[in-house]
Amino acid sequence: MKVTQHSKDISHPTRITAVDLFCGVGGLSYGLLSEGIEVVAGIDIDEQCEFAYTNNVKAAFIKKSVARTKAEEIEKLYPEDSVKVLVGCAPCQPFSQYTNTGKKNRRKTTPKTDQWKLLREFIRLIKELQPEVVSMENVPQLEKYPIYDEFIEGLKGIGYHVSARQVYCPDYGIPQTRTRLVLLASKLGPIALVEPTHEEDNYRTVRDAIGNLPKISAGEICETDSFHRARKLSELNLKRIKKSKAGGTWHDWPEDLKLECHKRDSGGTYASVYGRMVWDDPSPTMTTHCCGLGNGRFGHPEQHRAISLREAALLQTFPANYKFESEEHTLSQKVLCRQIGNAVPVRLGSVIGRSIVEHVQESI
Repeated sequence: MKVTQHSKDISHPTRITAVDLFCGVGGLSYGLLSEGIEVVAGIDIDEQCEFAYTNNVKAAFIKKSVARTKAEEIEKLYPEDSVKVLVGCAPCQPFSQYTNTGKKNRRKTTPKTDQWKLLREFIRLIKELQPEVVSMENVPQLEKYPIYDEFIEGLKGIGYHVSARQVYCPDYGIPQTRTRLVLLASKLGPIALVEPTHEEDNYRTVRDAIGNLPKISAGEICETDSFHRARKLSELNLKRIKKSKAGGTWHDWPEDLKLECHKRDSGGTYASVYGRMVWDDPSPTMTTHCCGLGNGRFGHPEQHRAISLREAALLQTFPANYKFESEEHTLSQKVLCRQIGNAVPVRLGSVIGRSIVEHVQESI
């Protein structure tokens, strides 16, 4: 059922309001806010994200599965006479290169998880609400799946102008080599992402993002920022990181420190695990395991530890004062690392927000 029919005749064209599906801890929402878009609510099934979202975004957090959310519920969240925006980053694990490592590069026809249905729920809500502007952010691998074509055709079939591109995050001032698929769609006319703001000679780096933080050891909590805390390392892993070079691999270690899996022929596939970042390059992509030394190149460039939670958040371009947990109710490092890794980088949210604002200003 279609809830409303919108047109270009909007009384207050400068008021742009957004609802964020799969909002998590608010990376995308916070970025939209920074560009003047009024975020009225975020919807997510994970109640552990509520504190971070409400404390930083200052919008309602609705703990609910998007699959169980009705269009009428979302419609009531938007103020009257505003340009309505619906954004979201559906969980990407079914499409991610990490999930599908080693599989052939072909379009998949059989879903492996019920999370596939969340994109269909997203397009269902778009069809019923028909907001003026839509944005969807996800992993580039999504383009390989039939559900992506279904999503695009669904939008075009109800009158949206659609643009989508793969975004290399350093091109927009994000200090990590993350590539994301960003889709924009509008009822108001053609829409596109704003042009890149950075080039290779002025990419933001690990040093730019975390170089001024106090030194801490593995397992230590910073006295001035309790979120700047790093996981403890075993005696063996401490020996390994001490032998690791910035940008190097486990090949730099002596034989007695190497894992058995490294010595097999397939070991070359995992060259970056236990690796250190490089100060003057962007970091690798932040994942849900980005604070674990053995999960990728997540070692600090020079300190003998994996990056801290605060460092991971800064590399995801969250502000240094972003609060992810309350003093009364702290969360485990595993949960916090997952929240940070799952987030849309705040600066990418700002880029999407700026693109929407400029488009609305030009179209109305």
